[in-house]
Amino acid sequence: MCKEKENKAEKTVLCGANSYEMKYYFNEKFNGIPDSIKDELHILCVLFTEEVGGVFTIAFDEEGGVLLETNADDDDIYYDEISSGLMVSEVRRKRQELLESLSLYYRVFILHEDISALLTD
Repeated sequence: MCKEKENKAEKTVLCGANSYEMKYYFNEKFNGIPDSIKDELHILCVLFTEEVGGVFTIAFDEEGGVLLETNADDDDIYYDEISSGLMVSEVRRKRQELLESLSLYYRVFILHEDISALLTD
């Protein structure tokens, strides 16, 4: 349980959508990401919350791994946890290349890892 709290504290949110407030958030720290990718992330987040409800975020863990997280208010009777889990799996499967590119971007431009070492892995 302690490790889970640590990971949450050490993540960096890239973007997210909130169906309760009808809002989309994009972290300005990542403005270097091409506009076409930003648009794709915006659409992905908003469509996710339109389909499932709740709050959906895309974040990075401390090592540059991409986290797809969804949650809902306790009193939200329309939120389906099973459907949200299936939808996260579908996004991971269908958007694998995008998620790998985001991880590479984070590792190179935020963590300042050597790109040549990353590309040989």
